[in-house]
Amino acid sequence: MIDDDMKQVVQFQRLAYVATVCPDGTPNLSPKGTTRVWDDKHLVFLDIHSPRTVANIEAGAAVVEVNVVDPIARKGYRFKGPATVVREGEAFEEVLTFYERRTGPRREAVNAAVFVRVEHASPLWSPAYDDGTAEDEIAQRSLDMYGLTRAP
Repeated sequence: MIDDDMKQVVQFQRLAYVATVCPDGTPNLSPKGTTRVWDDKHLVFLDIHSPRTVANIEAGAAVVEVNVVDPIARKGYRFKGPATVVREGEAFEEVLTFYERRTGPRREAVNAAVFVRVEHASPLWSPAYDDGTAEDEIAQRSLDMYGLTRAP
C-alpha cells in the first residue's frame, strides 16, 4: 500500500530512479522524470526515452525497483514490484489523459506507459540520521553544501 507520505514524496520529487535487470544479468538504472502515483497500489511512468528499461521488463524482468529520494532532506522511499508495459487500449489512454491534465509530455512523445504494482515499500534515509540529527538540520546542511537557500 502506498501511504500518504509516500504519495507526497513521489508527487514532490520530479525524478525517480528505476532499476531493472538486463537479460545478461547486468543492472540497468534509469532516471524517470514522469513517475507518479497511479493509485494506492501502483506507480506509473512513461516510456519517452526508456528503451533499455522497457526492453528489460518485456524480456521478463520479474521485479523492478523504484527509488524516490528528496536530495535536500536526504530521505525517501524504495518501491519494489512487478512492472507491466502498456502501449495501447483503455489503460494507455487513461494514462495519457492523466499526464495531459498535469501538463505532461505530448502524446506523440510517449511510446508506452509502465505500471509498477508495489508489493514492497520501505523508507530510505541517509546515515546522517543515525545519530538522531533532525531533518531540518540535515536539510540545512544539504542546502549549505549546494550553496542554496531555503525558500521563505
